Amino acid sequence: MPVNPTQPNMKIAVVILNWNGKHMLERFLPSVTAHTTGNAEVIIADNGSTDDSIAFLKEHYPTLRIIAMDKNYGFAEGYNRALEQIEADYYVLLNDDVEVTPNWIDPVIAQMEKNPTTAICQPKLLMYDQRDTFEYAGGAGGFIDKYGYPFCRGRIFTTLEKDHHQYDDPCEIFWASGAAMFVRANVWKQLGGLDGEFFAHMEEIDFCWRAKNAGYRVECCPQSVIYHVGGGTLPKSNPHKTYLNFRNNMALLYKNLPSNRLAWVMMCRAVLDYVAACKFLLEGNPKDYKAVFQAHRDFRKWRPSLKVRRSPNAHPVSCTLNGLLLINYYLQKKQHFSQYNNLSK
Repeated sequence: MPVNPTQPNMKIAVVILNWNGKHMLERFLPSVTAHTTGNAEVIIADNGSTDDSIAFLKEHYPTLRIIAMDKNYGFAEGYNRALEQIEADYYVLLNDDVEVTPNWIDPVIAQMEKNPTTAICQPKLLMYDQRDTFEYAGGAGGFIDKYGYPFCRGRIFTTLEKDHHQYDDPCEIFWASGAAMFVRANVWKQLGGLDGEFFAHMEEIDFCWRAKNAGYRVECCPQSVIYHVGGGTLPKSNPHKTYLNFRNNMALLYKNLPSNRLAWVMMCRAVLDYVAACKFLLEGNPKDYKAVFQAHRDFRKWRPSLKVRRSPNAHPVSCTLNGLLLINYYLQKKQHFSQYNNLSK
């Protein structure tokens, strides 16, 4: 039997990283505080907000713990600095634009307690405004192809599936969404948390990949459901988001790929990125075009320091697509996850 996640000696810290998000806290914090009970504590980590977020919290949620940081450290380093101040058995990284549902914590913890090698887990993410549709940032669990393109159960590129409970089975995945990521605190500390130099975007994929290289499992627990707005900090069309996604994607490949695949995959991915840049230009998005080249320029500058952070036990890991997602999606028209049966075990 799994350990009861409400047992007296288990501490669960639900940590919301906030940056100028008073409007999000007003809207979504009520569901989090209402449905986070027992030995789970809600903590706000404020990333140097310049709005009146902290004043709002002190007035309306005076019992909540607030960790106030002196500036905006980004998603990755912001969580690193906050969690090093929190003692718990499990950390839950939760976005400020998430509505949780009753009993959203217990099924995830119970699933993780069944297997001590399960270090990371996510709930099922659905869209806040279209509640029968999987959400872009995580769906029912993340996967990746051999060239580093991420996708989800319920989301391939921009195709979002309706939730007909087709992905309600708990399963192993490649990466869990940072919008609602449960992590064993001891594993978080062992791996050194998120890579703070990522700032934002792809840092949770890098973290999950490092966990897999270290021998841990990543899972999805669809019996827990949350609703996510998404794009609250940087909208999808923001060139800085394009820059971070392309730069950080190269970084996570460089850090985690096995040595015998590294050169070939990095070369192929660079070519594919430059093709994507040309597509941005043809579509009338010159700032995104420029962002891709800036991303690769800065990755090359970054690479020497990344070299010493390569996973020492990098090896082929489970839940990867043995092929190029672009071909499967655009040429073979495989736009639903259920059409993919060539995932590594």
